[in-house]
Amino acid sequence: MPEAATHVGSGKVRELYEVDDDRLLLVASDRISTFDVVLPTEIPDKGRVLTGLSAFWFARTRELVANHLLALRPDGRSTECRKLEMLPLECVVRGYLTGSGWKDYQATGSVCGHVLEEGLRDSDRLREPIFTPATKAQEGHDENIDRERGAELVGQRRFDEVERVSIGLYRFASEYAAERGILIADTKFEFGLDPQRRLVLGDEAFTSDSSRFWPADEYEPGRAQPSFDKQFVRDYCETLGWDKTPPGPELPEAVVTGTRARYVEAFERLTGVPFDDYLADPEVVLR
Repeated sequence: MPEAATHVGSGKVRELYEVDDDRLLLVASDRISTFDVVLPTEIPDKGRVLTGLSAFWFARTRELVANHLLALRPDGRSTECRKLEMLPLECVVRGYLTGSGWKDYQATGSVCGHVLEEGLRDSDRLREPIFTPATKAQEGHDENIDRERGAELVGQRRFDEVERVSIGLYRFASEYAAERGILIADTKFEFGLDPQRRLVLGDEAFTSDSSRFWPADEYEPGRAQPSFDKQFVRDYCETLGWDKTPPGPELPEAVVTGTRARYVEAFERLTGVPFDDYLADPEVVLR
């Protein structure tokens, strides 16, 4: 950590430091959150998996949209990033009907204003990916919103831009991942603006925290899917009768070990890099 860096904030899983007027340092911890609550148990190496995956995708999508990454630090969990004015939107793209989208569809037949055909099942693939924004909650749960509310928050022209860019990113990564045996059911982006008011991808990209990763060879619509993401933790927490408010439950060793294994497997499948090689030289994911 540079001596001049000043701690300026904490997220659910990241610590944020200011390096100078133009740069931030993001440090990904091994904390895990579910249902927007940080749990008391950490997942070893989780922060490095998230950092390495994000860097991998940032390096491969920069022609689709600029991103905030300036440098990947040798610890494998810290990144130097450009400062941005972040937009007040969670930019979610869904290629499959699952999670809160499935619950909304069951209740209303639509997801964030997108009216879907009748008779869809849990985990069905959608005809086309849909953009389903949400508000960014400082505390508690994010809230799904429709296009009209999203345009009110950022303006119609900017909303149209983030929708187009988000779907383009999802199409690119989902095709890439499918060739490696992983279905990206949905994913979340955060965008900001640089001093020239240009759109820049920030936060993270196509990680096991921001996406649902399903093994393609086990995909079977009509039921919940096995996954390479924190769904394993969500499923465990659902069995406890927990009311999904702080404090969160402790995780048993089997859930911790199983979750770490899923994160690492997703990293290795998507990047083609053995995780131990990344730990030895994080910049391998940028090449």
